[in-house]
Amino acid sequence: MRREFLKSTSGLLGLLLAAGFLRPEDVHAQDWNQAAFAAKSLEDLVKLLGGGGAQESAEVTIVAPDIAENGAVVPIGVVSKLAKTASIAILVEKNPSVLAAAFTIPEGTFPDLQTRVKMAQTSNVFALVKAGGKFFYAAKEIKITLGGCGG
Repeated sequence: MRREFLKSTSGLLGLLLAAGFLRPEDVHAQDWNQAAFAAKSLEDLVKLLGGGGAQESAEVTIVAPDIAENGAVVPIGVVSKLAKTASIAILVEKNPSVLAAAFTIPEGTFPDLQTRVKMAQTSNVFALVKAGGKFFYAAKEIKITLGGCGG
C-alpha cells in the first residue's frame, strides 16, 4: 500500500511540474545556512546571524535532564517568554557541529519546543533566541554517561 501511495504521489508531482502548476524551486528543500552549521561557538553563530552579541536572559529556559544516560538521544526543550520571539537555536558546545537545531517561530505562536539531540560528551547546551531583533541565551550543562556521536 505504501509503494502504491508513493507511486501515485510521485506521478502526480511530475504531472504538476510538467503542466507548469509547480516550479522546480517550489519542491526543492529550502536553502539552509551552511555557515551557521560550521560555527564553532555561540559568539560565532550570533555574528553569522547578523547580531552584535547575545545577553543571558532568565526569560529563556532550557528543559533537559542534568544527566542523560544515552548521548544518542538527549531530550531538550526550550521555552522563551520574550516578546516577539522569531527563532530558537540549540547549540551543543562540545559537538563537532555546535549548532544542533534551528527553528523559526511563526508570529503568534507560543515559543515552546521539544526535540532530541545527539551529544558526544558532557557539554554545555545553549538555547539562542532571537526576539525583537536582539539575541538572548540560556545555558545548561548536561552530563552524558554513554557517548552519542560515535561513542
